[in-house]
Amino acid sequence: MPRPDRVTALLTAILLPLALATAGALVALWPSGERQVTAVLAEEAAYVPARVDGARAEACEGTDEDRLPDGTVPETVTCTRVTATPAGATSSVEVWAPATVTPDDVPPGTRIVLAHYPATPTEPEVWIWQDVERTLPLAALTIAFGLVVVAVAGLRGLRALVGLALAFGVIGAFMLPALLEGRDGLLVGLVGSAAIMFVVLYLAHGFSRRTTTALLGTLAGLGLTAGLGALVARAAHLTGLATEESYRLAMYTGQLDGDGLRGVFLCGVVLAGLGVLNDVTITQASAVWELRAADPTAGRRALFWRGMRIGRDHIASTVYTIAFAYAGAALPVLLLLEVYGLPLAQTVGSGQFAEEIARTLVGSIGLVLAIPLTTLIAAVVVTAGPAHGRRAAGAGSHLHGLAVLDDVVG
Repeated sequence: MPRPDRVTALLTAILLPLALATAGALVALWPSGERQVTAVLAEEAAYVPARVDGARAEACEGTDEDRLPDGTVPETVTCTRVTATPAGATSSVEVWAPATVTPDDVPPGTRIVLAHYPATPTEPEVWIWQDVERTLPLAALTIAFGLVVVAVAGLRGLRALVGLALAFGVIGAFMLPALLEGRDGLLVGLVGSAAIMFVVLYLAHGFSRRTTTALLGTLAGLGLTAGLGALVARAAHLTGLATEESYRLAMYTGQLDGDGLRGVFLCGVVLAGLGVLNDVTITQASAVWELRAADPTAGRRALFWRGMRIGRDHIASTVYTIAFAYAGAALPVLLLLEVYGLPLAQTVGSGQFAEEIARTLVGSIGLVLAIPLTTLIAAVVVTAGPAHGRRAAGAGSHLHGLAVLDDVVG
């Protein structure tokens, strides 16, 4: 019965400790499940779906949100009063809609969400507008996305969707609760991202040496990104407190201090580049394997440099992808800075803008460095071991026993 060759044994020796370390860190960092509650959130609300019965414009008192360009607050403004019937209720309630909502925006039948604060011995029952209910259109869009992916990519696309669901499960069940409990953000980002990659790469692309090579390149890129992110955060004094959301998070949880919010920022840096990093590593590994299949006599040096020709094109396009993705997400901030008319140096050095720049550049550096690392690993693995000679000759048969272990690990 064939035995795993040296390459498979080496890959196992590298990957198995990483997998065990990831699993051990998951257990050590796993959140306790106790909800963090502060005085700010002592009064809990129930969020109830409701259907609009009608809406009308009324005059109401102006607030700071209605402040005019000259700095004054008008005494009265036009507001929208909405009459809606909560789900399961027999009577309707009236709530004020946000200033951006007009009666034409919420015709009868529109589904909305209301925040319900039950009556207490000292306070009456209160209903507050929360948001428009968007479950149906978003669910339809999600289903359409899934159908398109499966129709084009087939079974592999279906496995990718399952992996995506599992990835968000890791984020929701582990990363977010762990961050809220004050766990080290950088470790949470690294461990959670590594766990996601172990699952989604093998699930989407199957157990093979090619996938293992991409996984090793991805893990190396994650390590580089995390280390560089921590270094830049210290050097540039990025505290994670640059946005209003960060202040609210610190206030509401009572658990995230300055170091905790910096950890949230670093966790975001690691997580943000995960998808693109996975994309470039699996592409580079596949490119080297295909180059080897096209020329079975090609050596490691030739495969590396040919793979890097493809990698350079990938770097050029992927750097644009990351930069424009962040620019699109931060477009309101960019417009606000344009309105303020601040000098360029002061603009890019402001806290919120500096965080976006650091996140983009750190992720891009980790991505760029992962490409030659993955290409080098792939060139070494694909040219070593007798299993590759059989594949190059077109054997392609499934082995059993220990030979199956060879393919699973390799």
